[in-house]
Amino acid sequence: MKYATRLLLSILFFSILSFSIIIYWVNKAIDHYSFVTIEKQLMEKADMCELSFREVLTRYDKTANEPDSSQVAKDVLQVLKASGREVRIYDSNQKLLGLAENGTPVYNGSPKIFEENISKALKGNYSYTVTDQGLIYFAIPIQNKYYENAYVFEIVEDISYFYEIMEKIRSILIFGAVGFIILMTGSSVFIARRTTKPIKYLLGATEKFSRQQFDQVSLNRKDELGNLAEGLNQMGMKLNDYIQYQKQFVSNVSHELKTPLAAIRGFSQYLYEGEQEDEELKKVYSHLLNESDRLTKLIQELLILSKFDKAAPELQIEKEDVSQLTLQVIEDMKSKAVKKDVLIKWKLDREIYVNGNKTLITHAIANVVDNAIKYSNAGGQVIAETFISDNKAVIKISDQGIGIHQHEIALVQERFYRAGNSNFANGSGLGLSLCKEIVEKFNGQLMIESEIGVGTSVSIVLPLA
Repeated sequence: MKYATRLLLSILFFSILSFSIIIYWVNKAIDHYSFVTIEKQLMEKADMCELSFREVLTRYDKTANEPDSSQVAKDVLQVLKASGREVRIYDSNQKLLGLAENGTPVYNGSPKIFEENISKALKGNYSYTVTDQGLIYFAIPIQNKYYENAYVFEIVEDISYFYEIMEKIRSILIFGAVGFIILMTGSSVFIARRTTKPIKYLLGATEKFSRQQFDQVSLNRKDELGNLAEGLNQMGMKLNDYIQYQKQFVSNVSHELKTPLAAIRGFSQYLYEGEQEDEELKKVYSHLLNESDRLTKLIQELLILSKFDKAAPELQIEKEDVSQLTLQVIEDMKSKAVKKDVLIKWKLDREIYVNGNKTLITHAIANVVDNAIKYSNAGGQVIAETFISDNKAVIKISDQGIGIHQHEIALVQERFYRAGNSNFANGSGLGLSLCKEIVEKFNGQLMIESEIGVGTSVSIVLPLA
């Protein structure tokens, strides 16, 4: 997953999570404090009703006879019948003594009674029950002159408006949440793009550095990313200076060695051919001649590399058949393969054309085939193939040699690097590096697959003409 996508999703996730938590607690707080307000209002009304109820009881207390509960309830209803949507009076046995609905006494009524609610009130505490229809049954204990809970006065109120208000508040919160999510999505996309744009730019700069393209890196920013860009720019300049110095040094040394090395080889050839008596001395001259040849090849490869480094004039590009070039290389390499007891096989598709320089492409193929023979075991095989894959020309050389460790596959394409298990064969460490630069010169790619003890496959992939 890309960094911009992860950043966007992270911002959205934590924003939505935070807003959801806020909505949840705001909803809970509104619900709680609104109901607390309703409860407080009912308690105030209950206190007033209790005072009126006790005034009626006080009148009966002045008489010598024990008051009749039914008569008390009837008198209280006359005073408090309009105190709520419904008003109910119960005795200590939870028997309904009186009922009034909408300010009118109702006789012989049989409403639904919440016995648990009345039972709690008779214990001396306020008690209430809320139904699904939005009705609240608020019960108040009433004490007689002996401070006994002799009656329960119950007020029934419709609080459905409260739930309607809560639903409207929830709807507003939901619409707000949707708007917030849309706003945060837009903001997150903007922030993610603004944040990742300079990162992508810096990433592109590092990729160019890896290809030794040291363009100037500049970000018009005064923050950490701006400092990073400035640091990358300074590093690129120093790397470029170092690489150019190194390349110039190699080029100069190569040119300086070319002439004396030619003289050394000439004298070595003369001594080798002239020595007919001492076999040991002739072996020394032969070794000197072989080493001279190896150094001559190294100098030639270094000179080719120096031409790339100095951006030599544009090469002559022509339409070339890679199958014909590969076959030519195989014919030239047969004698070397025979000496190494290596069999070369080939399967070349006809007429696979690319745009390139014949000399350089042939040199790249020859380097790969030479390596395949060099690092093959006696009795092994080298297989050369040419074919078209994904609209590209492929030259694939496979051997059954020593193989390359996975962590060294990228390194063996660098200049002068030699794999750790390649010491038994002579080499400069420039062959694959030169191949890579030639192939990339023609917009191609060098691909290597290898397994230790099994062999190596090197593919030169070039765009079709």
